Amino acid sequence: MIRNSTQKLSYLQAIVEAQREEMRRDERVILMGEDIAVYGAQSLFDEFDETRLRNTPISENSFVGVGVGAALTGLRPIVDLTIASFCYLASDQIINQAAKLRFMTGAQLKVPLVVRTSTFYNNRTAAQHADRPYPLFMNTPGLKVLAPANATDAKGLLKSAVRDDDPVIFFEDINLWGKKEEVPVGDDGLIPIGKASIVREGSDVTIVSIAGCLPHAKSAAVALEKDGINAEVIDLRTIVPMDKETIISSVAKTGSLVIADNSHKVGSVASEIAAVVSEEAFESLCKPIQRVCAPQVHVPYSAALEKKLFASKERILNAVYKIV
Repeated sequence: MIRNSTQKLSYLQAIVEAQREEMRRDERVILMGEDIAVYGAQSLFDEFDETRLRNTPISENSFVGVGVGAALTGLRPIVDLTIASFCYLASDQIINQAAKLRFMTGAQLKVPLVVRTSTFYNNRTAAQHADRPYPLFMNTPGLKVLAPANATDAKGLLKSAVRDDDPVIFFEDINLWGKKEEVPVGDDGLIPIGKASIVREGSDVTIVSIAGCLPHAKSAAVALEKDGINAEVIDLRTIVPMDKETIISSVAKTGSLVIADNSHKVGSVASEIAAVVSEEAFESLCKPIQRVCAPQVHVPYSAALEKKLFASKERILNAVYKIV
């Protein structure tokens, strides 16, 4: 393996390469799901056969159950659910089986399962296909929940997820799939689960970004700098386990917190972060915490209406200006 080398990849290509590297490294790694060749994995079919790659029927609860069973028998399956709203259909297998079996057997069983799924929003897929259900799985003990915001993190975190002995829900973002950057090759790019990334250091306000909110948070920070406001931007990367230490340390420095999260405001990831900071770092806060989230409505088909629901540079700026 060539060390310290990179290749320019899109977010989706980085995920495919992570799967390729892990399948080469460990023959127990298999990939299964709906139309996996359509959603980026075509080149894997040139290298691996049907014992490692399985196109499945459109029956999410069934094939995620197959993945759970495969994990219990020693394989390390990656199950591709494609669209995050399909998680609801597979929730019995994810929540009642994968998340609980290690606990219910006194750790006699492991479930090294990765469920890949992408949030399809801002692309007119309407209410039944456009949810961002991170909080549903954040609320489930026994699951690890990842939401990378760039190609490097997507590859590095997916490789770590495949090697983890606990079930991992891996949320991608369709709005990021085409974004390219230089991505490390091989294990040089491994990223630990449970560690947030300080994307930009600052002293006046902390902006915590979840998943696809990161480009908007970074743009807002650049705009704030022109007004003399120095924003620290944190990319959460791992929702569970949450790196609360990095957030609390940042708030201790800045005294102000804005959280950008595209899930619904009620019971959101932002709500959990706000609760943790209020409980453990209240004395550091100079102004009320601001949450930039989707309102408690279903996603409309209209592109003009849909776009207004989610985090944007303007909405983040407005939140910052309220408290700085």
